[in-house]
Amino acid sequence: MITPYGHLTYCSNIHPGEKWADHFQSLRDNLPFIKQQLSPDQPFGLGLRVANEASIELSKPEVLAGFKSWLSENDIYVFVINGFPYGGFHNVVVKDDVHAPDWTTIDRLEYTVRLFNILAELLPEGMHGGVSTPPLSYRYWWETEEDKHKATERATSHILELLDTLIAIEKETGKYLHLDIEPEPDGILDNTVDFVEWYKKTLLLRAEEYLGAKYGFTNEQATDAVLRHIQLCYDICHAAVGFEDPQDILDSLNEVGIKVGRIQVSSALKVNFENEREIKLKAIETFDEPVYLHQVVALNEGQSKTRYPDLKDALKDWNEQQKEWRVHFHVPLFVNHYGVLESTQSDIVKTLGIHKENPFSDYLEVETYTWGVLPEDMQKPIGESIVRELEWVKKILSYE
Repeated sequence: MITPYGHLTYCSNIHPGEKWADHFQSLRDNLPFIKQQLSPDQPFGLGLRVANEASIELSKPEVLAGFKSWLSENDIYVFVINGFPYGGFHNVVVKDDVHAPDWTTIDRLEYTVRLFNILAELLPEGMHGGVSTPPLSYRYWWETEEDKHKATERATSHILELLDTLIAIEKETGKYLHLDIEPEPDGILDNTVDFVEWYKKTLLLRAEEYLGAKYGFTNEQATDAVLRHIQLCYDICHAAVGFEDPQDILDSLNEVGIKVGRIQVSSALKVNFENEREIKLKAIETFDEPVYLHQVVALNEGQSKTRYPDLKDALKDWNEQQKEWRVHFHVPLFVNHYGVLESTQSDIVKTLGIHKENPFSDYLEVETYTWGVLPEDMQKPIGESIVRELEWVKKILSYE
């Protein structure tokens, strides 16, 4: 939906369905209710998640035409796609496989190209569109720094091939599309510092050579093309887990001229160990579930940080030198306290406060996808939960 601070939507990765028919049915079951509650008289935007298998089916002209017709009939528009999870995302063990196949593979490139071709067909006139994607690869798949470096180089080569596709789509159709890379704890691009460093020292330099050879671009033209089509997916949960400050993030992006393709409005868990330590450890144990990765960053005495690949690893290693944990668990936005535990809701409030003063993206996408694995007493009907999330964001933006 349209707000004074950009288009506000939610990501349909909350709805199951790796096959298009199944996911489309989930959309039909839920979206009319959600739109009626939030935007009964105005168009309602959707952040679409399309799994690989679904993308193959949706690429068929007759299937895509049917979806476009349904969107039009229901006054719904698609302007961003979540291209991070490739395969199963519900009712299966996901963990680090959420990164697979990564950007070192042709499969990831071909999948992402399909998503952009779909988005080019769905995107309303006058809007730009983005596809979010993983942070190159999962760092623990690469044993040595040399292995990780080679993986980064291969991934960058494939992203440059995608850039070529985005330039061609805009030239042929006039549709302006961008890849929104999403740093995540334990990705090769773990945080904004990693992302900006890679962008400056690898992507831009490689693009000068690649686009110069292919199109005869000057270095300045190559840089402009990269800055236009390769952007940041700013996930507030991920930044909060890494103890990143929102203003520092934006300052580092502005130094290079990197755009924010979308703000993913999401919240993590926070555990303050300054009191009730044993009670809080027992409370956070209830969030140790087998489906998703729940990376932990621990803030120690003296301000050093310890990183854990998953919550179970942090639970085994907890010690009294640890003052606070940030846990990658996308909890509901509208709740700040979970008993003795807290969320990083304050990071959302701070980030959106900066955005209100000086908007830095056209798109805001709520991405709470863990409803099904929350402790039982926190689970609510999906449609009602999504409405509450979006209503809370609207309240924080304070435009009604």
